[in-house]
Amino acid sequence: MKLMSVVALTAVAAALLTGATVAAAQSGASTNPVKSGNPNASPIYGVTLPEGYRNWQLVGPALEGEPLNELRTVVGNKIAINAYKRGELPFPDGAVLVKLAWKYTQSPEFKSALVPGHATTVQVMVKDSKKYAASGGWGYGRFIDGKPADLAQHQTCFACHASLVKNRDYVFTRLAP
Repeated sequence: MKLMSVVALTAVAAALLTGATVAAAQSGASTNPVKSGNPNASPIYGVTLPEGYRNWQLVGPALEGEPLNELRTVVGNKIAINAYKRGELPFPDGAVLVKLAWKYTQSPEFKSALVPGHATTVQVMVKDSKKYAASGGWGYGRFIDGKPADLAQHQTCFACHASLVKNRDYVFTRLAP
């Protein structure tokens, strides 16, 4: 991929999350989105979409190649961002990470830039070392059009994180410099 596209991708991700340090979201007011028995909760872990997550601070963007071809950004609540800044592993309880994903498309205005197309998923990780002890302290949720994805899609979350990033407290995304 051309360097210009990577630079444009990073600029797009940052632009998408402008205003990410809104005081209400960063206050930690919505750091525990877990709700049991909620039809809007993930089927295995009971995780829901946290309020105000689109205003959280950017952790980092990513470009996912074949077969997904997605533009992704991860945002974190105040607890998660502070842990990243301190280099704290494992993440403390109350940390929440949210990954937003879109199919990417070529920008009509700037031909070498890739920009978000249609949204694919929003994925959530909630740190609660007691409640989610069996899955490395993390609860997972995957949402399509604001509704929890099916059970089969949730069964892959922990297995993938455990096989590839167990040594990083099961977290793929690194804090962007």
